[in-house]
Amino acid sequence: MGSTVTVTDVVEDRGPRLRADARRNRERIIAAAREMFVEHGAEARFDEVARRAGVGNATLYRHFADRAELAHHVVVSVLERVTEQGELAAAEEPEAFTALRRFAHGAVKERIGALCTLMSDTVDKADPELVAARARLENLVETLMERSRTEGVLRADVGSGDLLLAITQLTRPLPGVGCMANDRFVHRHLDVLLDGLRSTDPSPLSGAPVTIRDLDHLAHEGEAPKPRR
Repeated sequence: MGSTVTVTDVVEDRGPRLRADARRNRERIIAAAREMFVEHGAEARFDEVARRAGVGNATLYRHFADRAELAHHVVVSVLERVTEQGELAAAEEPEAFTALRRFAHGAVKERIGALCTLMSDTVDKADPELVAARARLENLVETLMERSRTEGVLRADVGSGDLLLAITQLTRPLPGVGCMANDRFVHRHLDVLLDGLRSTDPSPLSGAPVTIRDLDHLAHEGEAPKPRR
C-alpha cells in the first residue's frame, strides 16, 4: 500500500512554496521599483510600485514599510548584481582590461547612475549592508584596474573613482521620454571612454556617429533615430 499523506505533510510541503512565492514577489517589487526610480527619480510613487510589480498594496507593505526601505534594497540589489557580474568577468576573462570592460558595460546596463538621487536623500549611506555592498564593488574595480596596469594596458594616471564617476554620469538620465531615449547611445559612448583609458587597440564602436541633428530629433520626438546604413 502507498504511504498515507497527513495534514502535517501537506502544510510542511506548502510552506517552502509560499516562501518561494514571497521571495519572487519581493524580487518583482525591487525590479519594478528600480525601473520607476530610473524613470521618475527618488519621488516615484510608492503605491504605484505595486501596480508595476503586479502585486497588491498589502504585499508591497508586507515586504517594505515605506519608500526609504524599498529604495535601500533597490540600491543594494543593483550594487550586488553589478559586482557579481564583474566578479564573473574577472574569473572568465584572461585579460584584466577585458574583464574591466565587461564590468563597465554591465554597470551601464543596470543604469547604476540612476541610484544617485536615492543615495542623495533617501538612503542611509552609513547602513552596514550598503557600506559592505559598496566596499565589495570598489574592491573589485580597484583589483581589475591594478591588474590592468600590471598588464601594461591601463594608464597609470586614472583611478577607480575616475571610472566609476564616468559610468555614473553616463547612466544618470533626467526623467523624461526624450532623455530616456538617449540610452541607445550609452554603450557606444562608454567604449569611447574606455578607449581613452588606454593608448592601443581601440574597440570597434557600434552604430554610426551621433550628430547634433540626432540629438535634436530625440529632444523633439522622444525616440532614438533609426540607424543609418
